[in-house]
Amino acid sequence: MSGSPSEELGRRREELSSQAEAAAERQHGRGKLSARERIDALLDPGSFVELNPFVEHRATALGMDRRRGLGDGVVTGHGTVDGRRICVYSQDFGFMGGSLGEMHADKICRVMDLAVRTGAPLVGFHDSGGARIQEGVASLGGYGEIFRRNVSASGVVPQIAVIAGPTAGGASYSPALMDLTIMVEGIATTFITGPRVIKQVTGEEVSPEALGGAETHATITGTASLKAASEEEAIQAVRALLSYLPSNNLDDPPLYEVLEPASSVEGVIPADPMAAYDIHELIESVVDTGSFLEIQPDFAGNTVVGFARLEGRSIGVVATQPSVMAGTMTIDSSDKVARFVRLCDTFNLPVVTFQDVPGYLPGVDQEHGGIIRHGAKVIYAYAEATVPKVTVILRKSFGGAYIALGSKHLGADLVYALPQAEIAVMGAEGAIEIVYRREVEEEPERRGELIERYREEFSNPYQAAKLGYVDDVIEEREIRPRLIEAMGVLSKKRVSPHPPKRHGNMPV
Repeated sequence: MSGSPSEELGRRREELSSQAEAAAERQHGRGKLSARERIDALLDPGSFVELNPFVEHRATALGMDRRRGLGDGVVTGHGTVDGRRICVYSQDFGFMGGSLGEMHADKICRVMDLAVRTGAPLVGFHDSGGARIQEGVASLGGYGEIFRRNVSASGVVPQIAVIAGPTAGGASYSPALMDLTIMVEGIATTFITGPRVIKQVTGEEVSPEALGGAETHATITGTASLKAASEEEAIQAVRALLSYLPSNNLDDPPLYEVLEPASSVEGVIPADPMAAYDIHELIESVVDTGSFLEIQPDFAGNTVVGFARLEGRSIGVVATQPSVMAGTMTIDSSDKVARFVRLCDTFNLPVVTFQDVPGYLPGVDQEHGGIIRHGAKVIYAYAEATVPKVTVILRKSFGGAYIALGSKHLGADLVYALPQAEIAVMGAEGAIEIVYRREVEEEPERRGELIERYREEFSNPYQAAKLGYVDDVIEEREIRPRLIEAMGVLSKKRVSPHPPKRHGNMPV
């Protein structure tokens, strides 16, 4: 060190600035934002406070002592989004491909610890070539430390990942452990083993994008909560997600202005019980206008989940989608619903469920794929959730799906049904073959009459209401007012403590 302490500090800050400019130039050449530009775009102007900017790696193997860089390939710190404090880290692909080494991991761990200690949401920008080979097992150990903190922070503060570049090998697990993951189309990839390894081992040839790009994870694997057309769009999505979530598990979500729905709910549901319709129209006509933010919109389209607001308050919405596979439940939709319900329960968001479900999809593929185990996740999630739970049965509600999707039997606080709702073990068309088998065989022309008789005797909502399984039968126009009323009544909900245990054993 030469010169005064202030001069030395100035020199180091100048070096940091020069390094950031060079990294930004390299990233721009790849068509991407730099690590610092991503943070600046996310946070309120002038609010970022950087942590550990002068950290450097300690490795000397393979000439690492000649590859110095302040910050060691990741920018960490805290700032505000819409005035609310968050913690953030952003990997710098401009330094050694954003590879993770001992000190790189240590910086991320420190900001994760700060997020938990202060009850602040955590946002991570992932853009990394994976473990730093030159640091050997120390880099693997770094991943382990991050994963342990992801798990420890789960359910304490919201964790949001933005994948804005390659995320391979061990690097792929941290985003998967976080609550919500956004992938940027065209530049984001995430996989355990890359195309080269796959070709060597199995002989299969596949591009990085087809193997683990945003489209793949948004539509096939369900790993991506959202995909974004650009980094700017991804950053706006982060800000939107944060607006629905509390800062931590002890806080309530922020309140917003009440915006009445722009369209009427009446007429959305067809009179014909077999006709399809788009559940999005019903959701949009019930929640505050423009407030519905769908999660995993391209995955398991037979169900719809997402955040919304009801009189300015955040809620979680779960709905079956009659226009896709008739709204039947499947392996993928079970996973989608179960994870979302648990997310809502974790962060104090009431769950509103709209049922129009003929049951679980039959088929050998579904059975052999483990529909029993995956379907059990939905039951577990709803039964375990202690937040306010309100269910509206719109039309069909058959079999195990009736039970699993927020029924009274799993602890729903309030259940409403529309007059045309059918609640039964199975649909009338199939049930009469069992209940009225002899009549159908002897007088097949009475089939229609027998279907109507079954509906009157077994499946109309008043049968369930007689037993207290439905709290009231309501008209379509009453859905929003009843939900608002329910949220007010349940806002001070008290929950009996569970029997002492370490944790339950969810059928993962």
